[in-house]
Amino acid sequence: MAKLKTGRHTSALKAARQALRRASHNHGINKNIKQVTKEYAAAVKTGDAAKTTELLSKAASTLDKAAKKGTIHWKTAARRKSRMAKMTAKKA
Repeated sequence: MAKLKTGRHTSALKAARQALRRASHNHGINKNIKQVTKEYAAAVKTGDAAKTTELLSKAASTLDKAAKKGTIHWKTAARRKSRMAKMTAKKA
């Protein structure tokens, strides 16, 4: 790709494209985290121990995958998982 006459550099244009792609990807992952967390919170509210345990496992997996990909910090994922596990133990 040749340089543009407007003064923009090709590397800046590529960085902008990458940033959009990454933001879109991270948005999808964060949306999935929020969805799983809401499902878990609803299960805790109803008091269904079996479903809560199952959703805790699903939520922990989702958080771990997000941390692995760098969407969220690994300590953030660990803190959220810990709080969920504590809620599950309290309800059981």
